[in-house]
Amino acid sequence: GGRETNQVSDDYRYQDGNYEGYSPNDGYYRGGDEPTHEEDAQSDVTEGHDEDDEVYEGEYQGIPHPDDIKAKQKKRAPAMDDDYRDRADLMAERMEDEEQLAHQYENIIEECGHGRFQWTLFFVLGLAVMADGVELFVVGFVLPSAEKDMCLSSSNKGMLGLIVYLGMMVGAVMLGGLADKLGRKKCLIISLAINAAFAFLSSFVQGYGFFLFCRLISGLGIGGSLPIVFAYFSEFLSREKRGEHLSWLCMFWMIGGIFASAMAWSIIPHYGWGFSMGTKYHFHSWRVFVLVCSLPCIASLVALKFMPESPRFLLEMGKHDEAWMILKQVHDTNMRAKGEPERVFTVSYIKTPKQVDEFIEIQSSTGTWYQRWLVRITTTFKQVWDNVLYCLTAQYRMNTLILAVVWFTMALSYYGLIVWFPDMIRYLQEEAYESRVKIFDEEEVSHFTFNFTLENQIHRNGEYRNDKFIGMKFKEVRFEDSLFEECYFEDVTSSETFFENCTIISTVFYNTDLYEHKFINCRLINSTFLKEKEGCHLDFEEDNDFLIYLVSFLGSLSVLPGNIISALLMDKIGRIKMIGGSMLISAVCCFFLFFGNSESAMIGWQCLFCGASIAAWNALDVITVELYPTDKRATAFGILNGLCKFGAILGNSIFASFVGITKVVPILLASSALVGGGLLALRLPETRDQVLM
Repeated sequence: GGRETNQVSDDYRYQDGNYEGYSPNDGYYRGGDEPTHEEDAQSDVTEGHDEDDEVYEGEYQGIPHPDDIKAKQKKRAPAMDDDYRDRADLMAERMEDEEQLAHQYENIIEECGHGRFQWTLFFVLGLAVMADGVELFVVGFVLPSAEKDMCLSSSNKGMLGLIVYLGMMVGAVMLGGLADKLGRKKCLIISLAINAAFAFLSSFVQGYGFFLFCRLISGLGIGGSLPIVFAYFSEFLSREKRGEHLSWLCMFWMIGGIFASAMAWSIIPHYGWGFSMGTKYHFHSWRVFVLVCSLPCIASLVALKFMPESPRFLLEMGKHDEAWMILKQVHDTNMRAKGEPERVFTVSYIKTPKQVDEFIEIQSSTGTWYQRWLVRITTTFKQVWDNVLYCLTAQYRMNTLILAVVWFTMALSYYGLIVWFPDMIRYLQEEAYESRVKIFDEEEVSHFTFNFTLENQIHRNGEYRNDKFIGMKFKEVRFEDSLFEECYFEDVTSSETFFENCTIISTVFYNTDLYEHKFINCRLINSTFLKEKEGCHLDFEEDNDFLIYLVSFLGSLSVLPGNIISALLMDKIGRIKMIGGSMLISAVCCFFLFFGNSESAMIGWQCLFCGASIAAWNALDVITVELYPTDKRATAFGILNGLCKFGAILGNSIFASFVGITKVVPILLASSALVGGGLLALRLPETRDQVLM
């Protein structure tokens, strides 16, 4: 009779940091344990006797050998079992496979080393993070210019400021979820391509509606990049390097803020850096700035084409050979950079989890092309929705809820204060400006030609007869209870200028922007308006606020010490202590804002707050990546980052409404949110010692 041989398992098992089945010293595969002495003795006794050579008595009668029947049944068993097994059993088997893969993959990444490949990917993905940082600053910098170029009302300005966050919120959830199904690299390319295309287009469109739409879609694109970037990069890092290098990656957000501030400072004030086509199309310097701000995104998009897909994602999808080739590429790239090109990549087989997703595919001969695409899209979005629900299952529900609260409270206070600081500085400037106002009472002027600028003045009970106002500018000028008789206004430009309770008799207005709404409760008798100015007119050199650029530049630069400290200590003190400590210190910084009664004091406290809070942001990014498995990682990060942008929208709206009214509400709201979120974060599990599941 024949003997049933024991098959050697192809799976590696994680034991004491080594793979069972091969020795890392010589790189040769060992098919199991060494034979014992008893087996040696048995082989000596039976030497020369081969059981396989024995003849089965039914062989010549055409009867199959019983062992052959068993072997065929075993081959058919897995396929038959999967059809009848409960989905819960399949999921349990997949989770067991994922746990084995997690340990094996950690050792493979350690064998590949940390070197040239990771640093190249670091800079490529860093440009994408930089583009995200730039996107948040663009609208704030161009708003003072765009509001006059597009004739924006206060409500339109507010919508333009919030529309980017709205796009980011949708993009984070949507593209983050797709990255767990379609791949990190593919979805990141889509994300950056959307941002680059619509950011570029927004610099050329003239109307407010089209500009708003372009910034919305641009925000949607860049919003999806952040969840993908951190999931993507983490899957090329070993456990010892992950916390530190993900924190270094966050530094590119700071670089994006510095880049945007420097470009705004050097480009926007140069009004001549543009061109016009007729009277309708104007390309001013702020549009050049919008164009330049799309460069980091374009650079990252081009460089990403030369980077591979995440091998961990490919293994989750069951694509073993592709993942193995990429890991070998990582290994060989790093070894050549270290001067050890002769070192061989010893891994021959990697565990792949059992595939349980049900893919629906229509053959090309069935249905029309749009029906096939509709089925594919519907199936993909159903799988994304299942991933979203999975983050709320019993295993992850508590961690997801705690992280959601921490992300939200952090965003509410941080983004709210980031908008509140410039608004408060602007309010303090306006107060100082109004304190220098000049008041003229009961002045009488006749047969005089005004051809110069009037600024920050109030004229009460004045009388102006046969006067000419030619080629001049009114800035922050009010005429109250005054008389204008037989006067002539030509080529007049005004800003925040109004006529209240005035009587205007036999006066001509030619080519001015003194529109109807600027005359409040006035009597116009035999007065004529000819050829009113169209559009909005702005003297960029005067109206742009250089201090706002400086504030944003210093605020971005102030996070540098926090970035360095968090990167160096992330793996030493842990993610939880980093989040809690940073948020509590930031809350203390908020209380000192009560003493910020000058521009310099507000700038100083803003820098201190930004520097203290950046460590919490970095730790949140790291722990969110580490708490969720590979096939749910980008989805979970996208959900939480989308919630973060929702907190930013609320923070901007709430905090801005209290500017000039009171400082108590914004300060107490920000500090209490930071304290609550910081204390709640202490209930999260520490992840610095666990492998990436």
